[in-house]
Amino acid sequence: MTSTMAFAGDQYVDETGFAVSGYDVVAYFGLDQAAVGSSQPKAVPGQKNITAEYNGAKFAFSSEANKKTFLKNPEKYAPKYDGHCAYGVSKGGKVPGNPHLWRIVDGELYLNITKNVVGFWEEDIPGNITLAEGNWTGIESKAASTSTIPNFSSPAPSN
Repeated sequence: MTSTMAFAGDQYVDETGFAVSGYDVVAYFGLDQAAVGSSQPKAVPGQKNITAEYNGAKFAFSSEANKKTFLKNPEKYAPKYDGHCAYGVSKGGKVPGNPHLWRIVDGELYLNITKNVVGFWEEDIPGNITLAEGNWTGIESKAASTSTIPNFSSPAPSN
C-alpha cells in the first residue's frame, strides 16, 4: 500500500481508490451473518470495470445486477457513516472502516476498524449505534479519515 490516500467527498476511500476498498456493498446483504462474537463471512470483491459513483466516490460491484440494485437505492447499500468505523463514530471520531469487519443491523451496513474494536462494538450494538447517531451530526461535515486500515491489505478490485 502507498501512503497516499485518495478521497472523494466525505466517503472514506483508501489506497485502492474505491469506497469500501473495492468490495461489493450489495453482496453483503446476501451473505449469512455470523452470530455476535464470531467472524463474519468474507466480503465479496468488486470488479474494477463494474462501478458506480455515489457520495463522490467510486463503488465496485461483483456483477452488473448488483450495480443496478445499488443504483436504485444507494443509501440502502452504502455503509453507514461514509464507510468510517461505526465504533469510532460512537466515540466521536472518523477512522477507517475495514470491509472484512462488518455487520448489518436493521438493514444498515456497519463497518469497524479492527477485530478488537468489533468486540467493543458488539458489547452493546444498539447503544453504540445510538451514540454514533448522536455524534455523526457533529462530525459528518469533517473531512474523511486520512488513516490507513491497520493490518489490512486489499488488492484493488479484479477484472
